Amino acid sequence: MPTTAIDTVLFDADGVIQRPTIDWRSTLATFIRPDQSAEEFIADLMTSEQPSLRGQGDFREAVAEVLARWESATSVDDAMQPWHWFEADPVVVEVIQQLRTAGIGCHLATNQQAYRRAIMQDERHYGDWFDQTFYSCDLGLAKPDPAYFHAILAKVGKQGSSVLFIDDNEGNVKGALSAGLHAEHYDLANGTDALRKLLSRYGLPTSA
Repeated sequence: MPTTAIDTVLFDADGVIQRPTIDWRSTLATFIRPDQSAEEFIADLMTSEQPSLRGQGDFREAVAEVLARWESATSVDDAMQPWHWFEADPVVVEVIQQLRTAGIGCHLATNQQAYRRAIMQDERHYGDWFDQTFYSCDLGLAKPDPAYFHAILAKVGKQGSSVLFIDDNEGNVKGALSAGLHAEHYDLANGTDALRKLLSRYGLPTSA
């Protein structure tokens, strides 16, 4: 248990708040020929996304380059669709609102490129669920870089000792710990009761 009371929680998005609505890996595999390696293609796409997560370059252009490299007949618009196929878990959203009602600051802390940020923030209004939202493409920094967390602490005006960060990626958890935050691994696949128990360990109020 922390010696300083936790008054702020940072929530990751994918794997913590939201989950895919389709098997996106299988869908991406259909964008190339059967004789090509789906795993290598997906790895190429994920690698191409990295600069745009830090706000560098245009993700659509990066996808177009990958499709050309693999001689794919899929259009860029169709290739971008899997980044739309996700949904937020309503119970997790409810838990966040319970925390906010109790006076706990709740912020989104997620690695996203501008294309997906627009879907989450502008189309689906994720900002309504949080006090502040921190997208890596806006900060110019991405997890697990400790500088990402330092930037958020500066913006919310908090010391790391009073902040809890929750993520489904162990590397990101380690990055937050190295920046002086409390940090815990949580995967939405483990169920929302596990999230409530995690928050309760830090003295944070939740109710079923």
